[in-house]
Amino acid sequence: MFTPIRTLGLASLFAATSYAQSTGSTTRYWDCCKTSCAWSGKASVTAPVLTCDANQNTLTDPNVKSGCDGGTAFACANNSPWAVDDNTAYGFAAVSIAGGTESSWCCACYELTFTSTAISGKKMIIQATNTGGDLGSNQFDIMIPGGGVGIFTQGCPAQYGSWNGGATYGGVSSRTECDNLPKLFVKDATSASIGSRAPTTRACLSKRSLALASSPLSPDAPAFR
Repeated sequence: MFTPIRTLGLASLFAATSYAQSTGSTTRYWDCCKTSCAWSGKASVTAPVLTCDANQNTLTDPNVKSGCDGGTAFACANNSPWAVDDNTAYGFAAVSIAGGTESSWCCACYELTFTSTAISGKKMIIQATNTGGDLGSNQFDIMIPGGGVGIFTQGCPAQYGSWNGGATYGGVSSRTECDNLPKLFVKDATSASIGSRAPTTRACLSKRSLALASSPLSPDAPAFR
């Protein structure tokens, strides 16, 4: 079940819009590409999603070409998910919601309640930073390092020099494979929490299926000004 919360600007400026809750599905990805919502004019917000260069320096020009297309703009490592406690996490995702368009999805927020596997009942508040023509209806493709690069295989090697992130679709499948990711992603994983505030691979094994409610994204969301 889900209820979007539309962002009116950034930081703590959020306003809830009433929508009927619905069900959807979750997948995971991390292709290192500049996200769709990082381009100007995608939604009515004060600034698009920020990007980083290969050295994790923040880029403020929304017109810098994507690293997946030969440019220098990539997804920032701090777009990784993080946990605030054992049951609640924050993060970012590529989103496709039935009946909407990119302008309604970009920068909108959703609270996911997982309904299966070991994380059933846990919640994750995500902000839509990307969209995708290959996404299904009501699908949330969560940004998780090692989540699989999908069709954009060139982005992560261009940003990090090399990339050993498991299967092209689905990514890593073991703790050992998580340890093969760039060191800035690898943190001690000792619980089932969905991520941590620092860049992490703690969520790398979470699986599909979710339901949603509503909650604003953390005001210090790292993808935004």
